[in-house]
Amino acid sequence: MEYGKATVVGAGVIGISWAGLFLAHGMDVVVCDPRPDTERLVRDGLDGITPGLAALGLPTEGLTDRLRFEPDLAAAVAGTDVVQENGPERLEVKQEIWRTVEEAAPAHALLATSTSGIPATAIARALRRPERLVVGHPFNPPHLVPLVEIVPGERTSPETVERARAFYASLGKKPQVLRKEIPGFVANRLQSALFREAVHLVAEGVVTEEELDEVVTASIGLRWAVAGPFRTFHLGGGPGGLPHFLEHLGRAMEAAWPGLGSPSFDAPTVARLTEQARAAFGDAPVAELAARRDRAQIALMQALGDTTP
Repeated sequence: MEYGKATVVGAGVIGISWAGLFLAHGMDVVVCDPRPDTERLVRDGLDGITPGLAALGLPTEGLTDRLRFEPDLAAAVAGTDVVQENGPERLEVKQEIWRTVEEAAPAHALLATSTSGIPATAIARALRRPERLVVGHPFNPPHLVPLVEIVPGERTSPETVERARAFYASLGKKPQVLRKEIPGFVANRLQSALFREAVHLVAEGVVTEEELDEVVTASIGLRWAVAGPFRTFHLGGGPGGLPHFLEHLGRAMEAAWPGLGSPSFDAPTVARLTEQARAAFGDAPVAELAARRDRAQIALMQALGDTTP
Protein backbone atom coordinates (compact mmCIF):
# COMPACT_ATOMS: atom_id res chain seq x y z
CA MET A 1 0.00 0.00 0.00
CA GLU A 2 0.98 3.64 -0.36
CA TYR A 3 2.10 5.47 2.75
CA GLY A 4 1.22 9.10 2.26
CA LYS A 5 0.78 10.19 5.89
CA ALA A 6 3.04 9.52 8.86
CA THR A 7 2.81 10.39 12.52
CA VAL A 8 6.06 10.71 14.44
CA VAL A 9 5.50 10.36 18.19
CA GLY A 10 8.33 11.86 20.20
CA ALA A 11 10.45 14.73 18.88
CA GLY A 12 13.89 13.86 20.15
CA VAL A 13 16.91 13.24 17.93
CA ILE A 14 15.45 9.99 16.54
CA GLY A 15 12.00 11.44 15.95
CA ILE A 16 13.35 14.49 14.13
CA SER A 17 15.51 12.29 11.95
CA TRP A 18 12.56 10.05 11.03
CA ALA A 19 10.43 13.13 10.31
CA GLY A 20 13.07 14.51 7.94
CA LEU A 21 13.33 11.21 6.07
CA PHE A 22 9.55 10.89 5.74
CA LEU A 23 9.21 14.48 4.52
CA ALA A 24 12.01 14.02 2.00
CA HIS A 25 10.09 11.06 0.60
CA GLY A 26 7.03 13.20 0.02
CA MET A 27 4.96 12.14 3.01
CA ASP A 28 2.69 14.39 5.06
CA VAL A 29 4.10 14.30 8.58
CA VAL A 30 2.50 15.08 11.92
CA VAL A 31 4.86 15.39 14.88
CA CYS A 32 3.37 14.71 18.30
CA ASP A 33 5.22 15.73 21.43
CA PRO A 34 3.73 17.46 24.50
CA ARG A 35 6.68 19.80 25.08
CA PRO A 36 5.81 23.46 24.50
CA ASP A 37 8.99 24.10 22.46
CA THR A 38 8.49 21.11 20.15
CA GLU A 39 8.02 23.11 16.96
CA ARG A 40 11.18 25.16 17.47
CA LEU A 41 13.24 22.06 18.32
CA VAL A 42 11.97 20.13 15.32
CA ARG A 43 12.43 22.94 12.82
CA ASP A 44 15.94 23.64 14.11
CA GLY A 45 16.72 19.93 13.97
CA LEU A 46 15.42 19.60 10.42
CA ASP A 47 17.56 22.55 9.36
CA GLY A 48 20.55 20.67 10.72
CA ILE A 49 19.91 17.43 8.84
CA THR A 50 18.76 18.96 5.55
CA PRO A 51 22.30 19.02 4.06
CA GLY A 52 22.63 15.30 4.78
CA LEU A 53 19.31 14.54 3.12
CA ALA A 54 20.35 16.57 0.07
CA ALA A 55 23.71 14.78 -0.08
CA LEU A 56 21.81 11.50 -0.26
CA GLY A 57 20.03 12.78 -3.35
CA LEU A 58 16.71 13.41 -1.65
CA PRO A 59 14.61 16.49 -2.49
CA THR A 60 14.74 19.08 0.28
CA GLU A 61 13.18 22.18 -1.24
CA GLY A 62 10.10 23.08 0.77
CA LEU A 63 10.92 20.20 3.11
CA THR A 64 8.63 21.41 5.89
CA ASP A 65 5.68 22.38 3.69
CA ARG A 66 3.90 19.12 4.61
CA LEU A 67 4.84 19.25 8.29
CA ARG A 68 2.43 20.02 11.09
CA PHE A 69 2.36 19.65 14.86
CA GLU A 70 -0.31 18.16 17.08
CA PRO A 71 0.34 17.71 20.82
CA ASP A 72 -2.79 15.58 21.34
CA LEU A 73 -1.82 11.98 20.56
CA ALA A 74 -5.27 10.76 19.53
CA ALA A 75 -5.70 13.66 17.12
CA ALA A 76 -2.18 13.22 15.78
CA VAL A 77 -2.71 9.62 14.66
CA ALA A 78 -6.21 10.07 13.26
CA GLY A 79 -6.09 9.42 9.52
CA THR A 80 -2.43 8.39 9.46
CA ASP A 81 -0.91 5.54 7.44
CA VAL A 82 2.06 4.83 9.69
CA VAL A 83 2.96 5.61 13.30
CA GLN A 84 6.65 5.70 14.22
CA GLU A 85 6.90 5.99 18.01
CA ASN A 86 10.08 7.33 19.63
CA GLY A 87 9.00 7.89 23.20
CA PRO A 88 10.97 7.34 26.43
CA GLU A 89 12.52 3.91 26.94
CA ARG A 90 10.13 3.01 29.76
CA LEU A 91 7.71 0.14 29.30
CA GLU A 92 4.81 1.74 31.11
CA VAL A 93 5.12 4.94 29.06
CA LYS A 94 5.22 3.05 25.78
CA GLN A 95 2.24 0.92 26.76
CA GLU A 96 0.21 4.02 27.56
CA ILE A 97 1.18 5.63 24.25
CA TRP A 98 0.21 2.54 22.28
CA ARG A 99 -3.13 2.13 24.06
CA THR A 100 -4.08 5.58 22.82
CA VAL A 101 -2.66 4.99 19.34
CA GLU A 102 -4.52 1.71 18.90
CA GLU A 103 -7.77 3.36 19.90
CA ALA A 104 -7.40 6.39 17.62
CA ALA A 105 -5.38 5.31 14.57
CA PRO A 106 -7.03 3.83 11.46
CA ALA A 107 -7.26 0.05 11.22
CA HIS A 108 -4.92 0.04 8.20
CA ALA A 109 -2.11 2.03 9.88
CA LEU A 110 1.30 0.41 10.29
CA LEU A 111 2.31 0.62 13.95
CA ALA A 112 6.06 0.65 14.67
CA THR A 113 8.15 1.51 17.72
CA SER A 114 11.74 2.72 17.52
CA THR A 115 12.57 1.20 20.91
CA SER A 116 16.21 0.24 21.25
CA GLY A 117 15.62 -2.70 23.55
CA ILE A 118 12.08 -3.21 24.87
CA PRO A 119 10.51 -6.25 23.17
CA ALA A 120 7.37 -5.74 21.12
CA THR A 121 5.86 -8.63 23.08
CA ALA A 122 6.03 -6.62 26.31
CA ILE A 123 4.68 -3.40 24.80
CA ALA A 124 1.87 -5.20 22.97
CA ARG A 125 0.47 -6.70 26.16
CA ALA A 126 -1.36 -3.39 26.52
CA LEU A 127 -3.07 -3.78 23.13
CA ARG A 128 -6.28 -5.47 22.08
CA ARG A 129 -4.65 -6.40 18.75
CA PRO A 130 -1.00 -7.13 19.53
CA GLU A 131 -0.50 -8.52 16.02
CA ARG A 132 -0.39 -4.94 14.70
CA LEU A 133 2.72 -3.79 16.60
CA VAL A 134 6.30 -4.33 15.45
CA VAL A 135 9.69 -2.95 16.42
CA GLY A 136 11.25 -0.80 13.68
CA HIS A 137 14.56 0.03 15.37
CA PRO A 138 16.84 2.37 13.41
CA PHE A 139 20.54 2.85 13.84
CA ASN A 140 21.09 6.51 14.66
CA PRO A 141 20.59 8.75 12.77
CA PRO A 142 17.65 7.15 10.91
CA HIS A 143 17.73 9.60 7.99
CA LEU A 144 21.30 8.56 7.23
CA VAL A 145 22.26 5.05 8.41
CA PRO A 146 20.57 2.36 6.30
CA LEU A 147 19.84 -0.31 8.93
CA VAL A 148 16.39 -0.81 10.43
CA GLU A 149 15.97 -3.84 12.67
CA ILE A 150 12.45 -5.23 12.35
CA VAL A 151 11.70 -7.30 15.44
CA PRO A 152 8.30 -8.98 15.68
CA GLY A 153 6.79 -9.83 19.02
CA GLU A 154 5.35 -13.22 19.88
CA ARG A 155 1.98 -12.17 18.46
CA THR A 156 3.06 -9.82 15.66
CA SER A 157 1.47 -11.06 12.44
CA PRO A 158 3.56 -12.05 9.41
CA GLU A 159 1.54 -9.49 7.43
CA THR A 160 2.66 -6.70 9.77
CA VAL A 161 6.29 -7.81 9.48
CA GLU A 162 6.14 -7.84 5.69
CA ARG A 163 4.42 -4.45 5.55
CA ALA A 164 7.12 -2.99 7.81
CA ARG A 165 9.88 -4.50 5.69
CA ALA A 166 8.37 -3.13 2.48
CA PHE A 167 7.76 0.30 4.03
CA TYR A 168 11.33 0.80 5.24
CA ALA A 169 12.75 -0.58 2.01
CA SER A 170 10.67 1.99 0.10
CA LEU A 171 12.55 4.67 2.06
CA GLY A 172 15.91 3.34 0.88
CA LYS A 173 16.62 1.60 4.18
CA LYS A 174 18.12 -1.86 4.63
CA PRO A 175 15.61 -3.63 6.87
CA GLN A 176 16.69 -6.81 8.64
CA VAL A 177 14.00 -9.02 10.17
CA LEU A 178 15.25 -10.67 13.35
CA ARG A 179 14.23 -14.29 13.77
CA LYS A 180 13.65 -14.00 17.52
CA GLU A 181 13.42 -11.36 20.21
CA ILE A 182 16.55 -10.72 22.25
CA PRO A 183 17.33 -7.80 24.59
CA GLY A 184 19.12 -5.01 22.75
CA PHE A 185 18.50 -6.65 19.37
CA VAL A 186 21.58 -7.22 17.19
CA ALA A 187 23.43 -4.02 16.22
CA ASN A 188 23.42 -2.57 19.74
CA ARG A 189 24.60 -5.86 21.23
CA LEU A 190 27.53 -5.92 18.83
CA GLN A 191 28.28 -2.27 19.52
CA SER A 192 28.12 -2.87 23.28
CA ALA A 193 30.42 -5.89 23.11
CA LEU A 194 33.10 -3.95 21.23
CA PHE A 195 32.71 -0.91 23.49
CA ARG A 196 33.13 -3.07 26.59
CA GLU A 197 36.55 -4.21 25.38
CA ALA A 198 37.37 -0.64 24.29
CA VAL A 199 36.64 0.64 27.80
CA HIS A 200 38.75 -2.17 29.27
CA LEU A 201 41.75 -1.34 27.06
CA VAL A 202 41.57 2.37 27.89
CA ALA A 203 40.99 1.76 31.61
CA GLU A 204 44.02 -0.55 31.68
CA GLY A 205 46.19 2.09 30.04
CA VAL A 206 46.88 0.04 26.92
CA VAL A 207 45.76 2.89 24.65
CA THR A 208 44.03 6.23 24.95
CA GLU A 209 40.52 6.86 23.65
CA GLU A 210 41.89 8.79 20.68
CA GLU A 211 44.37 6.03 19.86
CA LEU A 212 41.72 3.32 20.13
CA ASP A 213 39.39 5.20 17.78
CA GLU A 214 42.27 5.41 15.30
CA VAL A 215 42.87 1.66 15.61
CA VAL A 216 39.23 0.89 14.86
CA THR A 217 38.75 3.36 11.98
CA ALA A 218 42.04 2.29 10.37
CA SER A 219 41.33 -1.44 10.55
CA ILE A 220 38.15 -3.29 11.44
CA GLY A 221 35.96 -0.24 10.85
CA LEU A 222 37.09 -0.12 7.24
CA ARG A 223 37.01 -3.89 6.84
CA TRP A 224 33.57 -4.39 8.34
CA ALA A 225 32.08 -1.56 6.26
CA VAL A 226 32.54 -3.72 3.17
CA ALA A 227 32.54 -7.25 4.62
CA GLY A 228 31.03 -8.00 8.02
CA PRO A 229 32.77 -10.20 10.59
CA PHE A 230 31.69 -13.55 9.14
CA ARG A 231 32.62 -12.68 5.56
CA THR A 232 35.89 -11.19 6.81
CA PHE A 233 36.88 -14.41 8.59
CA HIS A 234 35.61 -16.48 5.65
CA LEU A 235 38.08 -14.59 3.47
CA GLY A 236 40.68 -14.97 6.20
CA GLY A 237 40.38 -18.73 5.79
CA GLY A 238 41.77 -18.56 2.28
CA PRO A 239 40.48 -21.04 -0.32
CA GLY A 240 38.97 -23.16 2.48
CA GLY A 241 36.88 -20.23 3.70
CA LEU A 242 35.29 -20.04 7.15
CA PRO A 243 35.52 -23.81 7.82
CA HIS A 244 39.29 -23.65 7.32
CA PHE A 245 39.54 -20.53 9.51
CA LEU A 246 37.59 -22.17 12.34
CA GLU A 247 39.61 -25.38 12.10
CA HIS A 248 43.00 -23.71 12.21
CA LEU A 249 42.43 -20.45 14.12
CA GLY A 250 39.09 -20.83 15.86
CA ARG A 251 40.41 -22.61 18.95
CA ALA A 252 43.11 -19.99 19.50
CA MET A 253 40.52 -17.24 19.24
CA GLU A 254 38.22 -19.07 21.65
CA ALA A 255 41.06 -19.54 24.11
CA ALA A 256 41.55 -15.76 24.21
CA TRP A 257 37.90 -15.00 25.00
CA PRO A 258 38.20 -15.51 28.79
CA GLY A 259 40.96 -12.90 28.79
CA LEU A 260 38.74 -10.19 27.38
CA GLY A 261 37.92 -7.40 29.79
CA SER A 262 34.92 -6.98 32.07
CA PRO A 263 35.23 -3.33 33.07
CA SER A 264 32.80 -1.36 35.18
CA PHE A 265 31.95 2.32 35.13
CA ASP A 266 33.39 2.89 38.58
CA ALA A 267 34.64 6.30 39.65
CA PRO A 268 38.27 5.90 38.45
CA THR A 269 37.18 4.53 35.06
CA VAL A 270 34.61 7.27 34.52
CA ALA A 271 37.18 9.89 35.52
CA ARG A 272 39.73 8.50 33.06
CA LEU A 273 37.20 8.28 30.22
CA THR A 274 35.92 11.79 30.91
CA GLU A 275 39.41 13.31 31.06
CA GLN A 276 40.47 11.67 27.81
CA ALA A 277 37.24 12.64 26.05
CA ARG A 278 37.85 16.27 26.98
CA ALA A 279 41.41 16.06 25.71
CA ALA A 280 40.47 14.34 22.45
CA PHE A 281 37.13 15.95 21.57
CA GLY A 282 36.58 18.86 23.94
CA ASP A 283 37.65 21.68 21.65
CA ALA A 284 34.91 21.12 19.06
CA PRO A 285 31.16 21.45 19.71
CA VAL A 286 29.28 18.15 19.52
CA ALA A 287 27.15 19.47 16.64
CA GLU A 288 30.30 20.17 14.62
CA LEU A 289 31.72 16.71 15.35
CA ALA A 290 28.41 15.14 14.35
CA ALA A 291 28.36 17.10 11.09
CA ARG A 292 31.90 15.93 10.29
CA ARG A 293 30.90 12.35 11.05
CA ASP A 294 27.81 12.57 8.86
CA ARG A 295 29.77 14.02 5.92
CA ALA A 296 32.31 11.22 6.18
CA GLN A 297 29.53 8.65 6.54
CA ILE A 298 27.81 9.92 3.41
CA ALA A 299 31.09 9.90 1.48
CA LEU A 300 31.69 6.28 2.51
CA MET A 301 28.15 5.27 1.59
CA GLN A 302 28.50 6.97 -1.78
CA ALA A 303 31.77 5.15 -2.40
CA LEU A 304 30.04 1.87 -1.59
CA GLY A 305 27.03 2.74 -3.76
CA ASP A 306 24.82 2.63 -0.67
CA THR A 307 22.88 5.88 -1.01
CA THR A 308 19.81 4.97 -3.09
CA PRO A 309 17.07 7.20 -1.68
